[in-house]
Amino acid sequence: MGGQDDFEQDAEDSGDVERRVADVDAAGHGERLDRWLTTQAPEFSRNHLQALIERGCVLADGKPVTKPAHRLRAGQRIEIELQPTDESRAFRAEAMALDFVYEDEHLLVVNKPAGLVVHPAAGNWSGTLMNGLLAHHAAAATLPRAGIVHRLDKDTSGLMIVGKTLEAVTALSRQIAAREVHREYLALAWGRADEAFVVELPLRRDPVSRVKMAVAPANMGKPARTDVFPLGVGEVDVGVQIRPVSAVHCVLHSGRTHQIRVHLMHRGHPLVADTLYGGLAALGLARQALHAARLTFTHPVTGAALALTAPLPADLAAAWAQIGAASLPD
Repeated sequence: MGGQDDFEQDAEDSGDVERRVADVDAAGHGERLDRWLTTQAPEFSRNHLQALIERGCVLADGKPVTKPAHRLRAGQRIEIELQPTDESRAFRAEAMALDFVYEDEHLLVVNKPAGLVVHPAAGNWSGTLMNGLLAHHAAAATLPRAGIVHRLDKDTSGLMIVGKTLEAVTALSRQIAAREVHREYLALAWGRADEAFVVELPLRRDPVSRVKMAVAPANMGKPARTDVFPLGVGEVDVGVQIRPVSAVHCVLHSGRTHQIRVHLMHRGHPLVADTLYGGLAALGLARQALHAARLTFTHPVTGAALALTAPLPADLAAAWAQIGAASLPD
């Protein structure tokens, strides 16, 4: 079977794409194309090479081959366009319009729109907040996660703190761990929530669905507490009945994944349009009705007290107006 050295690199190729050419020898006769390519380009995984085949990046005797299981014949000339993996592209700067509500040389606070993913991951290797931060300031490339010290779900809007120096990132991470960063949210939830209540229940990954979180049995999850305060109740026509919807102000005492969404669902108040947790879509919303509206914390370098707010984005503001509820209290 031909070795990696049998490939010739196209001298005209530049940038991240490399074209290699090799002839199949007698040992490669009858071999699967994807398996043979792993010996010719061992720096790439078989999964990535299969994806390249399916994209039409491989030619056999000048004709595209798009089936990884294609059987080779001795003497065939194989050409492959080796494109970088999506993961290798993840940590690239991408200029994007970001809404900064505060910024100095040590940190910034961004008002993240709904739909923007925070960190690159499978299915979202580019176009994330991290990519935008790498383009915003050069030092982000030297920091863990480009300085991001906490996250919001893709379809949750609102405020996030980002460190711009290692000193600030370290100090902010310690403040968050010590629960000294106070986070407040506005939400619309199904049901009548006209009295304040506290949900203090541990959370863990849902044992059935890995994309969800769930309330955990005692001593089996991570502690989590959410304080919920009513802001008003309205009624929504869902076609077959009129159902109450409550506007609520949520204060986190911990920052677990999906915490507000799971705690309110557990109390019978799933968020409007939070279909993952059983919240019916209504009021024109196409994403869960949750907004990180206020952050209060101590500046990690100057020691100044910072209290920052972000108004409801247009989709939530329109839904909020239909409920006729109060806004974030002072």
